[in-house]
Amino acid sequence: MGDFFQNGIITTLHKLPGYKLEDVENKIRSIVKERKFALLLPSLFTEIEGEAVPGIIEELKGADYIPEVVVSLDRADREQFEYARGFFSVLPVKTTVIWNDSPEIQDIYEELREVGLDPGSQGKGRGVWTAFGYILSKGEFYMVALHDCDILTYTRDILARLVYPVLSKRLHYDFAKGYYARVTDVLHGRVVRLFFTPLIKAFKRMFGNREFFEYLDSFRYPLSGEVAMVTELSRRIHLPSDWGLEVGLLREVYASTNLSHICQVDLVDQYDHKHQEFKKEDMHSGIMRMAIDIARTFFRILSQEGIILTPNLIRTLKLTYYDVAKGFVEKYKNEAMINGLEYDSHRETSSVEKFAFALDVAANEFSEYPMGSLLIPSWGRVDSAIPDLLNSRLPDIIDRLNGR
Repeated sequence: MGDFFQNGIITTLHKLPGYKLEDVENKIRSIVKERKFALLLPSLFTEIEGEAVPGIIEELKGADYIPEVVVSLDRADREQFEYARGFFSVLPVKTTVIWNDSPEIQDIYEELREVGLDPGSQGKGRGVWTAFGYILSKGEFYMVALHDCDILTYTRDILARLVYPVLSKRLHYDFAKGYYARVTDVLHGRVVRLFFTPLIKAFKRMFGNREFFEYLDSFRYPLSGEVAMVTELSRRIHLPSDWGLEVGLLREVYASTNLSHICQVDLVDQYDHKHQEFKKEDMHSGIMRMAIDIARTFFRILSQEGIILTPNLIRTLKLTYYDVAKGFVEKYKNEAMINGLEYDSHRETSSVEKFAFALDVAANEFSEYPMGSLLIPSWGRVDSAIPDLLNSRLPDIIDRLNGR
């Protein structure tokens, strides 16, 4: 029996037996005649050389309903940028590659810093933000959808199911977030399973059932990289520039639109992507850095909610999180057993201990820099400070680099 249970304060759109990809794609083809959207693909050059992106390209070749694909390319020199342009040119739709490392784009970042609007350091957050600016500058897109470029099991269902709830005139959503089961022969998604969700439960135990906590707890895969939103929302929101991107984005959406206009959608039956290293001693990369940045973002959000973060409170939070997370280790052990999956309880418990350590590191970083993760200014503010940047200079630079 298909799961259609609604148990959160946002709407969940499940994948049920009556769903047919062809039907949804035909609806999208009809809608895009009046409501255009852009597909944003944030990508490192190394991902283009990997095994995931070629598979994504093959699937997207059949999505002839996409008005434009925008690739936000990071960590690439000129030769690699030109290679990327040729690589994505096989798509049957208009494709723009934004070379974030180009001298022209770097000059824009420096100009923004000079007027007090820091776009942050290189990373997915800044890449997405830059692409938002380009898409907004065109003034022709009703919405933007984005997904990661490391999806090994990509199918067009991911795109169609992601864009339809926001694009449709019959559904009234400003924002949709994808979810899926991260499972092969083992359970994946440790950051969500053993850190994010237990941490939210700890917040609720300590601070009560505030609406914002209920909102975050409603998402089945809150750290997924697949989202769709109306372009006006992309103009108003501020984005973190680090691993706190997904958490910060959910906070910005919560503050910018009504809960009834937010949904999550079941995208695909099987989802797998590259897996990050998890080493306690490596606090600058991998899952440890991700956990630290997420916790630091949470500490900033808690402060915005009026919660004073004293050393005693942080200590209590760490102990509460650890207690909740240990319960989740047992739950997932039982989940694995009934489904015949491999499960290493020691490895899972060790992950919880590492996450608890990440809370300590994040608390120390937050005490030194209370603003937490750097928030990139909204495009609305940038447009007010430097009017010609969004209206002409940014799109002119990107189009010129793409030979237009």
